[in-house]
Amino acid sequence: MELDDLKALAINAVEDLKAFDVNILDVTGRSSITDVLIFASGRSDRQVKSIANNVVMEAKKAGVSPLGVEGMNSGDWVLVDLGDVVVHVMLPQVRDYYGIERIWEVDDESDQALDQE
Repeated sequence: MELDDLKALAINAVEDLKAFDVNILDVTGRSSITDVLIFASGRSDRQVKSIANNVVMEAKKAGVSPLGVEGMNSGDWVLVDLGDVVVHVMLPQVRDYYGIERIWEVDDESDQALDQE
């Protein structure tokens, strides 16, 4: 499946179950692990699990087998690895605490500063 199609599938899957604060980061060339990171929040551990499960189910329907799913037991942070797209579904307080997105945003700011030199 093409990257854009896989990204659209994952975004639609999280939005279908009313995830909020969805953020898509293109990390192509900055990560050897993936090209796209998708972050989404759920209002409860049950919703986080449901959103992540929907990503898995929609991927399987499209013929994409997830490389891994982590955190489904706890439900406060579930990671779905689709290869070129990695989806993080989190409770808002967990998302704020770990601040993974900020790591990539700092990298963006560093890249912009280097471009201006």
